[in-house]
Amino acid sequence: MVSLLGACQSLREPQGPRARADLEPTKGNTTTGKVMFTQVGDKVRVVADVSGLRPNQQHGFHIHDAGDCSSGDGMSAKGHFNPYGKPHGNPASPDHHAGDMLALRSDASGHARVDTTLDIISVNPGPASVIGRGLIVHADPDDYTTQPTGNAGARLACALIKPS
Repeated sequence: MVSLLGACQSLREPQGPRARADLEPTKGNTTTGKVMFTQVGDKVRVVADVSGLRPNQQHGFHIHDAGDCSSGDGMSAKGHFNPYGKPHGNPASPDHHAGDMLALRSDASGHARVDTTLDIISVNPGPASVIGRGLIVHADPDDYTTQPTGNAGARLACALIKPS
């Protein structure tokens, strides 16, 4: 029975290389959260649990080039992670930054949970690795067209993505 339970659990929880980001609020904000990145074949599963958002709103959510949150406003994380020189865009489209992700959608209490799978990025070493990159939650929704940022506004929270 124990081996059967272990087998069932391994089907639910991918066991590939992992990374974690602990979102901390930027100065004057209250947004926090935990985000897990798990390599699943040639894709990465991203599970995010974020709170302190504006209720019933969309918020831009991006991997940024630098894993540096020292500036207080998140600007030290630099621009979107873009190792292949693509334009900013919707992650469902073929051309987009590696760091472009779907917006967080908060509920009435300002909480958002995401469980999605992304291509282009990797937890494994290489040019598309998210290890050492920054993760940013923005104040506004991403319009997926304005270059190079999606016009997503101020940075509410910042994190370093590190191996888990």
